[in-house]
Amino acid sequence: MKHFFTFCLLFFILSFAVAQPQQDLYNTAKSLMKEGDYENATLVLYKLLLNEPNNIAAQKDYAFANYYKKDYKKSIEIAKQLIKDSTTDDQIYQILGMNYKALGLTKDCNKTYREAIVKFNNAGFFYNEIGELFFAQNQTDSAVKYWEKGIESDPNYATNYYNAAMYYSRYSQPFWAAIYGEVFVNLESYTVKTAEVKQAIIDAYRKILYQSSLSINSKNKFEKKVIETIGNTNETLIVNTLTAIRTKFILSWFYEKNNETLPYKLFEHQRFLIQQGMFDAYNQWLFGVVLNPIQYKIWVDAHKVEANAFETLQQNKVFKLTVGEYYKL
Repeated sequence: MKHFFTFCLLFFILSFAVAQPQQDLYNTAKSLMKEGDYENATLVLYKLLLNEPNNIAAQKDYAFANYYKKDYKKSIEIAKQLIKDSTTDDQIYQILGMNYKALGLTKDCNKTYREAIVKFNNAGFFYNEIGELFFAQNQTDSAVKYWEKGIESDPNYATNYYNAAMYYSRYSQPFWAAIYGEVFVNLESYTVKTAEVKQAIIDAYRKILYQSSLSINSKNKFEKKVIETIGNTNETLIVNTLTAIRTKFILSWFYEKNNETLPYKLFEHQRFLIQQGMFDAYNQWLFGVVLNPIQYKIWVDAHKVEANAFETLQQNKVFKLTVGEYYKL
């Protein structure tokens, strides 16, 4: 029994000694990838996979590294083998599709993403990518259908909101440009796209607030109810005006219990900000920097406590939407 225990202990120590260098190799490869040194990352991963050919994580990173160093043929070869091995990881399909897209192989890319949708039907990434393929071919109606399907099935994948908001901004559907745009900037608050979307939201509000016919023409229950509750105005579009209108809307929306029949996480978030005394800061962040950058800076300098509190909240509070709260039917 004593000898058996000693043997087991020795086996464990030897196994650990072998495993540890392999883990060191993997950590080195990950560090090289973070630094953008994909050439050396592939060399390290190749060495690691010689000893651990069934290491799925390392194989995925090997495929990624080859993609980023533009060895698309090798990356495709690895990704195809992983899919053939019946992996249930949607990232493999992403990698394969990205390679086809880089090579301009639109049909292969489309086929890969469609296969992924069948297997991972709540993956917003694939709906977005197919939408972008259609958009690149000027098939805009087909493109937005896929972005909408992505929003419906995977409501926390931000890029579908971005593409849909910009589409609706261009094609005169201001309500959905405003709604999807505001959802996007809450999901992805500090990127290059954020400023572009904020401008689209402001343009949309100009049309919503100054065109009383929008709610009359709408056949969508959610859209019609929101626009009717918001109402119209002849006032100049400044942040204070928007804050007052939007505050009144949220108070009316919840007072009339529309949240029970038409629940929407964005409106719950706005009510939370009102309750926390941060709605003014939020609207300044959303509209002020685009409407009037100078006035926005003046406001921030005069309200540093509120501005800093909101920024802290924005960076730490996770904004999440709920599956099923989809109304663009």
